[in-house]
Amino acid sequence: MKKINFKKIAKKVINEESAAIKKLSKTINSSFDKAVNKILNKKNGKIIFSGTGKSGAIGAILSSTFSSVGISSFFVDANDAGHGSLGAIEKNDIVILISYSGETKETFSIINFCKRRKITLIGIVSKINSSVAKACDINLLIPSIPEADPNSIVPTSSLLMSMSIGHCLAIATMNYRRFGKFDFKKFHPSGNLGEKLKTVEELMLKGNKVPFINENVLMNNALKVMNKFNQGVLIVRSKNKKTLGIISDGDIKRISNKNNDIKKLITKNIMKKNPITVDKNMIAAEALSIMNSKKVTCLCVHNKKNKRKTLGIITVHNILNANIQ
Repeated sequence: MKKINFKKIAKKVINEESAAIKKLSKTINSSFDKAVNKILNKKNGKIIFSGTGKSGAIGAILSSTFSSVGISSFFVDANDAGHGSLGAIEKNDIVILISYSGETKETFSIINFCKRRKITLIGIVSKINSSVAKACDINLLIPSIPEADPNSIVPTSSLLMSMSIGHCLAIATMNYRRFGKFDFKKFHPSGNLGEKLKTVEELMLKGNKVPFINENVLMNNALKVMNKFNQGVLIVRSKNKKTLGIISDGDIKRISNKNNDIKKLITKNIMKKNPITVDKNMIAAEALSIMNSKKVTCLCVHNKKNKRKTLGIITVHNILNANIQ
């Protein structure tokens, strides 16, 4: 077998594709602002990506990206457009056509359809004088560059640039809409992402599963409550149900070593005041980090600034059992 330095080839491809992305960054202009504003100001419409071949594959991925960040989107294959798929495009939609050459004939039926109905067209093209570019209302130009293969015929760098400009659109809209991790989680409830973004509220113990105890109860009865709930803690509250403190099984062991008759003590004389409490919307992984840094195994959970009202508790076991580390 002929000896070839494959690692050298790989590095060359990476360097050429990286150079293409750097060149792309220099082409971003006011047209990008116009495209983002069109997307943000659309009324009840969808973002429809279209293309054919490998450009179509990029369009399908970008459509999925837009949907994942809360912007209704889907992909229409340009090959299918003239065979019934045009019916999916509506008046308030925005159509984004991906065509590196700008002469993809399969897109012409979409262009004609949109023009007759005054549907906004955004082109991702490399040639401003191409048929697709001339037909579009806004053009996002990507530079004409050599492809990464030896003959410059396999769409590689050009596809990467098309993908990148689409990502730029999606992330620009996310920033404007302040689309954060909690919004993102709404569209990713399953899989690894959904698990990592679970909130404290989703995992906490609440209601009759929380070992609440009144501040004036004797430890004799408090210990019975602790054994019943088997959580290793007691949440001490006042008569009006404001959280005052916490008692852990570790606290009980330490006090038992100093006092032979702990059962006659009152909970408020044993508890640790001002227990650590976290907001119910905190990401569970962050709560676990707090437990590790504070060397505790349980946190009280509150809503917004109302730290004195405990909604529930979250333990290290709740989090680890959800495969969050």
